[in-house]
Amino acid sequence: MGNTKSSALSKELLEDLKSNTKYSEAELCTWYQSFLKECPGGKISKEQFEGIYASFFPDADPTAYARHVFRSFDTNADGTLDFKEYIVALHLTSGGKTLQKLEWAFALYDVDGNGTISKNEIVEIVRSIFNMIPADDQKNLPEDENTPEKRSEKIWAFFGKKDNDKISEGEFIQGVMDNKEILRLIQYDEPQKIKDKLKAKKH
Repeated sequence: MGNTKSSALSKELLEDLKSNTKYSEAELCTWYQSFLKECPGGKISKEQFEGIYASFFPDADPTAYARHVFRSFDTNADGTLDFKEYIVALHLTSGGKTLQKLEWAFALYDVDGNGTISKNEIVEIVRSIFNMIPADDQKNLPEDENTPEKRSEKIWAFFGKKDNDKISEGEFIQGVMDNKEILRLIQYDEPQKIKDKLKAKKH
């Protein structure tokens, strides 16, 4: 068979991913095959990753958000995602455990990777989320959060911080766990719900 490693997942990696994600062995093996088809070298570049996101959001511009998501999952900072990083990304963005998801969300918002989040970093990520919301959907957002700046102000106010303060990972996780409203504001869920409602109306 030649080099079987190129077409089969190693046992160690398979066990690791099975215990750390919700996916079954069959699912992981199927994904690995399609991953290798798309990325024969076994790595996804930032450009390929942005392309995947672009196909999910044809009516908006997810480039900036995809870039931030890519950064937060490129754990060894080599500019590519290997299969493990890719599956962890898939797992966390689609339904990982709350604590894991919040640790990832913190990494997403900690743009410069210095271990704290500033108000400017929140504005940057929220702005990238807004780029993914079609203009028509943005009109449906509540008045006090219908711009990236307003939504960022709202998040910052929940943490009770002054403009130049910073939020640590512990504060961030605790704050979000204590307040479902912050969780709603920091993620991309709500516009998706609006999109689904619009789709339902069309049928």
